[in-house]
Amino acid sequence: MEKKTIKNSKNIKVTQIKSSIGKNSIQKKHLDSLGLKKIGSSRTIIFNKSTEGLIKKVAHLIKVEENN
Repeated sequence: MEKKTIKNSKNIKVTQIKSSIGKNSIQKKHLDSLGLKKIGSSRTIIFNKSTEGLIKKVAHLIKVEENN
């Protein structure tokens, strides 16, 4: 099995486009773990299985772009 290094990993840019007000606490924690605090805030993160799961849970609150 081949190990991936950070150089071979795909980076993505995640931007929060909707508020977390009125959402359940788990979705708020997912946004926090992605590093998103306010509407318009964005982070560049490494795309892997764990971040993919977080993104799927809050897909209606964020915008995802490929970042090369």
